Amino acid sequence: MKVIGRVQKVSMERNRMDKHLANCLYFGDINEMGKVLGANDRNLSYLELLLGVEMSVKGNMVSFNPPSEIAIRLLERLQALSHSRDEEFSQSEIFMEYQLLSEPKLKDLEEGKPLFSDREYSIIVNSRSVFAKSRVQKKYVASLFENQITFSEGPAGTGKTFLAIAYALMQLLNGKKHKLVLTRPVVEAGESLGFLPGDLSQKLNPYLKPLYDSMEYFLTPSQIKKLEETGAIEISPLAYMRGRSLNRSIVILDEAQNTTRGQMKMFLTRLGEDSQAIITGDASQIDLPGRNQSGLVEALSILHDISGLGVVRFSQADVVRSRIVKAIISRYSEEDCNEHFEHR
Repeated sequence: MKVIGRVQKVSMERNRMDKHLANCLYFGDINEMGKVLGANDRNLSYLELLLGVEMSVKGNMVSFNPPSEIAIRLLERLQALSHSRDEEFSQSEIFMEYQLLSEPKLKDLEEGKPLFSDREYSIIVNSRSVFAKSRVQKKYVASLFENQITFSEGPAGTGKTFLAIAYALMQLLNGKKHKLVLTRPVVEAGESLGFLPGDLSQKLNPYLKPLYDSMEYFLTPSQIKKLEETGAIEISPLAYMRGRSLNRSIVILDEAQNTTRGQMKMFLTRLGEDSQAIITGDASQIDLPGRNQSGLVEALSILHDISGLGVVRFSQADVVRSRIVKAIISRYSEEDCNEHFEHR
Protein backbone atom coordinates (compact mmCIF):
# COMPACT_ATOMS: atom_id res chain seq x y z
CA MET A 1 0.00 0.00 0.00
CA LYS A 2 2.89 2.36 0.77
CA VAL A 3 4.39 1.75 -2.67
CA ILE A 4 1.07 2.50 -4.38
CA GLY A 5 0.71 5.70 -2.37
CA ARG A 6 4.20 6.78 -3.35
CA VAL A 7 3.55 6.00 -7.02
CA GLN A 8 0.33 8.03 -6.90
CA LYS A 9 2.18 10.95 -5.28
CA VAL A 10 4.93 10.86 -7.93
CA SER A 11 2.29 10.64 -10.68
CA MET A 12 0.42 13.66 -9.28
CA GLU A 13 3.65 15.66 -9.08
CA ARG A 14 4.52 14.69 -12.66
CA ASN A 15 1.08 15.78 -13.85
CA ARG A 16 1.58 19.08 -12.07
CA MET A 17 4.96 19.60 -13.77
CA ASP A 18 3.52 18.64 -17.17
CA LYS A 19 0.74 21.13 -16.63
CA HIS A 20 3.21 23.95 -15.96
CA LEU A 21 5.38 22.93 -18.92
CA ALA A 22 2.36 22.89 -21.22
CA ASN A 23 1.41 26.32 -19.85
CA CYS A 24 -2.23 25.41 -19.51
CA LEU A 25 -4.69 24.43 -16.85
CA TYR A 26 -7.36 21.74 -17.04
CA PHE A 27 -10.64 21.97 -15.14
CA GLY A 28 -12.08 18.60 -14.19
CA ASP A 29 -15.52 20.13 -13.71
CA ILE A 30 -17.17 22.62 -16.07
CA ASN A 31 -18.98 24.16 -13.08
CA GLU A 32 -15.64 24.97 -11.43
CA MET A 33 -14.50 26.60 -14.65
CA GLY A 34 -17.69 28.69 -14.75
CA LYS A 35 -17.13 29.96 -11.20
CA VAL A 36 -13.58 31.07 -12.06
CA LEU A 37 -14.14 32.54 -15.52
CA GLY A 38 -17.68 33.77 -14.86
CA ALA A 39 -20.79 33.54 -16.96
CA ASN A 40 -19.91 33.73 -20.67
CA ASP A 41 -16.22 34.00 -19.62
CA ARG A 42 -16.78 37.59 -18.47
CA ASN A 43 -13.80 37.40 -16.08
CA LEU A 44 -11.46 36.44 -18.89
CA SER A 45 -10.57 39.96 -20.08
CA TYR A 46 -10.01 41.08 -16.49
CA LEU A 47 -7.68 38.14 -15.84
CA GLU A 48 -5.73 38.95 -19.02
CA LEU A 49 -5.33 42.58 -17.93
CA LEU A 50 -4.36 41.61 -14.38
CA LEU A 51 -1.85 38.93 -15.39
CA GLY A 52 -0.48 40.56 -18.56
CA VAL A 53 -1.10 37.48 -20.69
CA GLU A 54 -3.41 36.35 -23.46
CA MET A 55 -5.73 33.55 -22.41
CA SER A 56 -7.67 31.17 -24.62
CA VAL A 57 -10.33 28.68 -23.64
CA LYS A 58 -10.92 25.37 -25.40
CA GLY A 59 -13.25 22.89 -23.77
CA ASN A 60 -12.11 22.42 -20.17
CA MET A 61 -8.64 23.85 -20.84
CA VAL A 62 -7.29 27.38 -20.35
CA SER A 63 -3.94 28.22 -21.95
CA PHE A 64 -1.67 31.24 -21.51
CA ASN A 65 0.55 33.21 -23.87
CA PRO A 66 3.29 34.03 -22.95
CA PRO A 67 4.02 31.34 -20.33
CA SER A 68 3.07 32.56 -16.85
CA GLU A 69 3.64 30.69 -13.62
CA ILE A 70 1.66 33.24 -11.59
CA ALA A 71 -1.30 32.82 -13.98
CA ILE A 72 -1.38 29.05 -13.44
CA ARG A 73 -0.94 29.45 -9.68
CA LEU A 74 -3.79 31.95 -9.52
CA LEU A 75 -6.21 29.82 -11.53
CA GLU A 76 -5.23 26.71 -9.56
CA ARG A 77 -6.01 28.55 -6.35
CA LEU A 78 -9.34 29.85 -7.64
CA GLN A 79 -10.16 26.36 -8.86
CA ALA A 80 -9.48 24.92 -5.39
CA LEU A 81 -11.55 27.62 -3.68
CA SER A 82 -14.46 27.10 -6.09
CA HIS A 83 -15.24 23.75 -4.42
CA SER A 84 -16.63 25.47 -1.32
CA ARG A 85 -18.81 28.11 -3.01
CA ASP A 86 -21.84 28.26 -5.27
CA GLU A 87 -21.42 31.67 -6.89
CA GLU A 88 -18.80 32.81 -9.41
CA PHE A 89 -15.80 34.89 -8.39
CA SER A 90 -16.07 38.66 -8.65
CA GLN A 91 -13.21 40.76 -10.03
CA SER A 92 -12.41 42.12 -6.56
CA GLU A 93 -12.15 38.56 -5.19
CA ILE A 94 -9.85 37.57 -8.04
CA PHE A 95 -7.70 40.63 -7.40
CA MET A 96 -7.34 39.85 -3.68
CA GLU A 97 -6.21 36.30 -4.45
CA TYR A 98 -3.73 37.64 -7.01
CA GLN A 99 -2.43 40.10 -4.44
CA LEU A 100 -1.98 37.36 -1.85
CA LEU A 101 -0.09 35.15 -4.31
CA SER A 102 2.13 38.08 -5.32
CA GLU A 103 3.28 38.80 -1.75
CA PRO A 104 6.64 37.15 -0.98
CA LYS A 105 6.19 35.99 2.63
CA LEU A 106 2.92 34.10 2.61
CA LYS A 107 3.91 31.02 4.57
CA ASP A 108 0.29 29.93 4.89
CA LEU A 109 -0.09 29.76 1.12
CA GLU A 110 3.06 27.69 0.72
CA GLU A 111 1.71 25.24 3.31
CA GLY A 112 -1.63 25.05 1.50
CA LYS A 113 -3.63 26.76 4.26
CA PRO A 114 -6.73 28.70 3.11
CA LEU A 115 -6.54 32.48 3.19
CA PHE A 116 -9.62 33.31 1.16
CA SER A 117 -12.19 31.89 3.55
CA ASP A 118 -12.40 31.03 7.20
CA ARG A 119 -15.17 28.52 7.84
CA GLU A 120 -15.09 29.17 11.56
CA TYR A 121 -16.22 32.74 10.99
CA SER A 122 -18.39 32.45 7.91
CA ILE A 123 -21.33 34.85 7.61
CA ILE A 124 -24.50 33.49 6.02
CA VAL A 125 -27.42 35.79 5.22
CA ASN A 126 -30.50 34.66 3.35
CA SER A 127 -28.60 31.65 1.92
CA ARG A 128 -25.72 33.86 0.74
CA SER A 129 -22.28 33.21 2.22
CA VAL A 130 -19.68 35.90 2.89
CA PHE A 131 -16.05 35.18 3.68
CA ALA A 132 -13.04 37.32 4.52
CA LYS A 133 -11.00 38.24 1.43
CA SER A 134 -7.81 39.40 3.13
CA ARG A 135 -5.89 38.89 6.35
CA VAL A 136 -7.24 42.11 7.87
CA GLN A 137 -10.80 41.28 6.83
CA LYS A 138 -10.35 37.91 8.56
CA LYS A 139 -9.31 39.75 11.72
CA TYR A 140 -12.31 42.06 11.33
CA VAL A 141 -14.82 39.21 10.99
CA ALA A 142 -13.26 37.46 14.01
CA SER A 143 -13.65 40.66 16.05
CA LEU A 144 -17.33 40.92 15.08
CA PHE A 145 -17.93 37.43 16.44
CA GLU A 146 -15.80 37.81 19.56
CA ASN A 147 -16.26 41.41 20.80
CA GLN A 148 -19.21 43.49 21.96
CA ILE A 149 -17.77 46.60 20.29
CA THR A 150 -15.68 46.61 17.11
CA PHE A 151 -14.00 49.66 15.58
CA SER A 152 -12.92 49.41 11.95
CA GLU A 153 -10.92 52.27 10.48
CA GLY A 154 -9.43 52.59 7.03
CA PRO A 155 -9.88 53.77 3.44
CA ALA A 156 -12.89 53.28 1.21
CA GLY A 157 -13.34 49.96 -0.52
CA THR A 158 -11.91 47.73 2.21
CA GLY A 159 -15.25 46.09 3.07
CA LYS A 160 -15.79 47.76 6.46
CA THR A 161 -19.45 48.64 5.91
CA PHE A 162 -20.34 45.60 3.80
CA LEU A 163 -19.06 43.09 6.36
CA ALA A 164 -20.70 45.03 9.20
CA ILE A 165 -24.08 44.91 7.43
CA ALA A 166 -23.68 41.22 6.54
CA TYR A 167 -22.87 40.27 10.13
CA ALA A 168 -25.64 42.47 11.57
CA LEU A 169 -28.29 41.02 9.23
CA MET A 170 -27.21 37.49 10.14
CA GLN A 171 -27.61 38.27 13.84
CA LEU A 172 -31.01 39.89 13.22
CA LEU A 173 -32.45 37.21 10.93
CA ASN A 174 -31.18 34.40 13.17
CA GLY A 175 -33.04 35.93 16.10
CA LYS A 176 -29.91 36.60 18.15
CA LYS A 177 -30.68 40.33 18.10
CA HIS A 178 -34.15 41.90 18.03
CA LYS A 179 -33.24 45.12 16.28
CA LEU A 180 -30.70 46.55 13.85
CA VAL A 181 -30.10 50.26 14.36
CA LEU A 182 -28.34 52.25 11.64
CA THR A 183 -26.94 55.64 12.51
CA ARG A 184 -24.37 58.18 11.41
CA PRO A 185 -23.52 61.81 12.08
CA VAL A 186 -25.31 64.09 9.64
CA VAL A 187 -22.30 65.94 8.28
CA GLU A 188 -22.19 66.84 4.59
CA ALA A 189 -19.04 66.06 2.62
CA GLY A 190 -18.13 69.53 1.47
CA GLU A 191 -21.38 70.53 -0.21
CA SER A 192 -24.78 71.61 1.02
CA LEU A 193 -27.71 69.35 0.20
CA GLY A 194 -30.25 71.95 1.26
CA PHE A 195 -33.71 71.14 2.58
CA LEU A 196 -34.72 67.51 2.21
CA PRO A 197 -38.48 66.79 2.11
CA GLY A 198 -40.31 63.92 3.79
CA ASP A 199 -40.34 62.27 7.20
CA LEU A 200 -37.27 61.47 9.30
CA SER A 201 -36.57 58.24 7.42
CA GLN A 202 -36.75 59.96 4.03
CA LYS A 203 -34.51 62.81 5.19
CA LEU A 204 -31.84 60.39 6.41
CA ASN A 205 -32.02 58.05 3.44
CA PRO A 206 -29.39 59.90 1.31
CA TYR A 207 -26.93 59.78 4.20
CA LEU A 208 -27.50 56.07 4.84
CA LYS A 209 -27.56 54.96 1.19
CA PRO A 210 -24.21 53.12 1.44
CA LEU A 211 -25.70 50.95 4.20
CA TYR A 212 -28.80 50.25 2.13
CA ASP A 213 -26.67 49.36 -0.88
CA SER A 214 -25.01 46.67 1.22
CA MET A 215 -28.32 45.41 2.62
CA GLU A 216 -29.75 45.09 -0.89
CA TYR A 217 -27.00 42.58 -1.72
CA PHE A 218 -28.72 40.19 0.69
CA LEU A 219 -32.35 41.31 0.80
CA THR A 220 -34.85 42.73 -1.67
CA PRO A 221 -36.12 46.31 -1.15
CA SER A 222 -39.52 44.90 -0.17
CA GLN A 223 -37.92 42.66 2.48
CA ILE A 224 -36.01 45.62 3.89
CA LYS A 225 -39.17 47.74 3.95
CA LYS A 226 -41.06 45.02 5.81
CA LEU A 227 -38.31 44.81 8.44
CA GLU A 228 -38.46 48.59 8.82
CA GLU A 229 -42.26 48.52 9.21
CA THR A 230 -42.01 45.92 11.99
CA GLY A 231 -39.27 47.90 13.74
CA ALA A 232 -36.61 45.23 13.22
CA ILE A 233 -34.54 47.75 11.24
CA GLU A 234 -34.43 51.30 12.54
CA ILE A 235 -32.58 54.34 11.25
CA SER A 236 -31.78 57.09 13.67
CA PRO A 237 -29.76 60.31 13.53
CA LEU A 238 -26.88 60.17 15.98
CA ALA A 239 -28.26 63.25 17.74
CA TYR A 240 -31.46 61.30 18.58
CA MET A 241 -29.53 58.56 20.42
CA ARG A 242 -29.12 60.62 23.60
CA GLY A 243 -31.07 59.22 26.54
CA ARG A 244 -31.77 55.87 24.88
CA SER A 245 -30.85 52.47 26.28
CA LEU A 246 -30.35 49.84 23.60
CA ASN A 247 -31.03 46.22 24.53
CA ARG A 248 -30.91 43.08 22.34
CA SER A 249 -29.81 45.35 19.49
CA ILE A 250 -26.94 45.53 17.05
CA VAL A 251 -25.99 49.09 16.16
CA ILE A 252 -23.88 50.26 13.24
CA LEU A 253 -22.34 53.72 13.42
CA ASP A 254 -21.09 54.62 9.95
CA GLU A 255 -18.82 57.53 8.95
CA ALA A 256 -17.69 57.71 12.58
CA GLN A 257 -14.76 59.99 11.71
CA ASN A 258 -17.32 62.82 11.64
CA THR A 259 -18.46 62.32 15.23
CA THR A 260 -17.36 64.78 17.89
CA ARG A 261 -15.84 63.62 21.16
CA GLY A 262 -19.17 64.11 22.94
CA GLN A 263 -21.15 62.25 20.28
CA MET A 264 -18.85 59.24 20.36
CA LYS A 265 -18.96 59.03 24.15
CA MET A 266 -22.75 59.38 24.12
CA PHE A 267 -23.13 56.65 21.48
CA LEU A 268 -20.88 54.11 23.20
CA THR A 269 -22.69 54.53 26.52
CA ARG A 270 -26.09 53.62 25.01
CA LEU A 271 -25.28 49.90 24.86
CA GLY A 272 -26.80 47.29 27.13
CA GLU A 273 -24.92 44.10 27.98
CA ASP A 274 -26.89 42.17 25.37
CA SER A 275 -26.26 44.70 22.59
CA GLN A 276 -23.40 45.03 20.13
CA ALA A 277 -21.91 48.02 18.30
CA ILE A 278 -19.91 48.21 15.06
CA ILE A 279 -18.20 51.53 14.35
CA THR A 280 -16.75 52.21 10.90
CA GLY A 281 -14.88 55.22 9.59
CA ASP A 282 -11.96 56.66 7.67
CA ALA A 283 -9.75 59.10 9.56
CA SER A 284 -8.50 60.55 6.27
CA GLN A 285 -12.00 61.81 5.37
CA ILE A 286 -12.98 64.03 8.30
CA ASP A 287 -15.63 66.58 7.26
CA LEU A 288 -16.12 68.29 10.62
CA PRO A 289 -16.18 72.12 10.46
CA GLY A 290 -12.66 73.38 10.90
CA ARG A 291 -11.54 69.73 11.12
CA ASN A 292 -12.25 69.61 14.85
CA GLN A 293 -10.96 66.66 16.81
CA SER A 294 -12.69 63.53 15.60
CA GLY A 295 -14.45 61.35 18.14
CA LEU A 296 -13.29 58.28 16.22
CA VAL A 297 -9.62 59.29 16.34
CA GLU A 298 -9.78 59.92 20.07
CA ALA A 299 -11.70 56.70 20.79
CA LEU A 300 -9.12 54.62 18.90
CA SER A 301 -6.32 56.14 20.96
CA ILE A 302 -7.85 55.74 24.45
CA LEU A 303 -10.15 52.68 24.23
CA HIS A 304 -8.06 50.15 22.29
CA ASP A 305 -7.05 48.05 25.31
CA ILE A 306 -10.51 47.52 26.85
CA SER A 307 -11.61 43.90 27.12
CA GLY A 308 -14.50 43.11 24.76
CA LEU A 309 -13.59 45.95 22.42
CA GLY A 310 -11.77 45.21 19.17
CA VAL A 311 -9.93 47.61 16.88
CA VAL A 312 -9.19 46.69 13.26
CA ARG A 313 -7.21 49.03 11.02
CA PHE A 314 -7.34 48.66 7.24
CA SER A 315 -4.80 50.06 4.79
CA GLN A 316 -4.60 50.66 1.04
CA ALA A 317 -3.41 47.07 0.60
CA ASP A 318 -6.81 45.83 1.85
CA VAL A 319 -8.92 47.60 -0.80
CA VAL A 320 -11.17 44.98 -2.44
CA ARG A 321 -13.58 47.22 -4.34
CA SER A 322 -11.48 47.23 -7.52
CA ARG A 323 -7.91 47.49 -8.75
CA ILE A 324 -8.37 51.06 -9.97
CA VAL A 325 -9.87 52.23 -6.65
CA LYS A 326 -6.80 50.92 -4.84
CA ALA A 327 -4.53 52.84 -7.26
CA ILE A 328 -6.55 56.05 -6.81
CA ILE A 329 -6.40 55.86 -3.01
CA SER A 330 -2.67 55.23 -3.15
CA ARG A 331 -2.10 58.25 -5.40
CA TYR A 332 -4.13 60.58 -3.15
CA SER A 333 -2.24 59.32 -0.09
CA GLU A 334 1.07 60.11 -1.80
CA GLU A 335 -0.19 63.62 -2.62
CA ASP A 336 -1.35 64.20 0.98
CA CYS A 337 2.07 63.07 2.22
CA ASN A 338 3.87 65.46 -0.16
CA GLU A 339 1.67 68.37 0.94
CA HIS A 340 2.40 67.56 4.59
CA PHE A 341 6.17 67.80 4.08
CA GLU A 342 5.88 70.95 1.96
CA HIS A 343 4.03 72.76 4.77
CA ARG A 344 6.57 71.77 7.42
